[in-house]
Amino acid sequence: MKRGQFNLLEAWLESFSHYLAVEKGLAQNTLESYRRDLKKFFSFLHKEKKTNPSTINRDVISRYLLELKQSGHAASTISRNIASIRSFYNFLVQDGLVEDNPAQQLETPRIEKKLPRVLSTKEVDRLLCQPKVGDHNGLRDKAMLELLYASGIRVSELVLLNVGDFNPEVGYLRCCGKGMKERIVPIGSVSINFVQEYIQTCRSKLIKKNDEKALFVNHHGRRLTRQGFWKILKKYAQKSKISGEITPHTLRHSFATHLLENGADLRSVQEMLGHSDISTTQIYTQITRRKIREVYDKTHPRA
Repeated sequence: MKRGQFNLLEAWLESFSHYLAVEKGLAQNTLESYRRDLKKFFSFLHKEKKTNPSTINRDVISRYLLELKQSGHAASTISRNIASIRSFYNFLVQDGLVEDNPAQQLETPRIEKKLPRVLSTKEVDRLLCQPKVGDHNGLRDKAMLELLYASGIRVSELVLLNVGDFNPEVGYLRCCGKGMKERIVPIGSVSINFVQEYIQTCRSKLIKKNDEKALFVNHHGRRLTRQGFWKILKKYAQKSKISGEITPHTLRHSFATHLLENGADLRSVQEMLGHSDISTTQIYTQITRRKIREVYDKTHPRA
């Protein structure tokens, strides 16, 4: 591919990124994922010496996907790359830069959905009991972990919370999810009590500026980051001595599964998790069905 035409693709990518950010309101992580996928695709085109970006056809893209497969990439990665290229070309067609989308009819590889790791209620109790509430950081950590399990919100949503998003009087939390979509999530009395205690006794000691809006702050008095929370969780996961890896999403998965196990309806859980498609939430029903089967096999005399 000639340098000028490669630059043209880069310019189109910048326009596409702006479109996704401004018009679609996608999160920064999603934008970066699109950009990474497309830049790798452009590198392949450069290597293949494809001279005209507007005449790249289905065969060229298929060769790229085959290269990904032969390099050992998972079906989920290949599927994501197809989605990125297809979205990019949809944008180009929409803006009249190319006539059709060569990725439109590409078949997406079948992906085996792995069931997420879920903690038992006893394991959750062990994890949530690790922070020592006698000091400022310990009480903050306890409040965060209790809130995360009580609400099922993502860690990215947790660290974006402001003090005004927490409403203890009505027992609700306001958070911004993917695409900056706002939702209201109910929270229980245990998490409310710990968050209130943190705000009343610790937060003022941790913040450096009185106008700081962030609900949870680090030792510098600034908004806690996702990476900062990950380090905190990792520390308590190791202390709890629970087998297997525990991630911020493990508490979200556990929240959803425990609700369904105790009779919550799928649509309500979908709303609380902020899933746009109920099929995403349905994976948790597979976990509850698996658990029912295990209980049956262990307890029924003729199983």
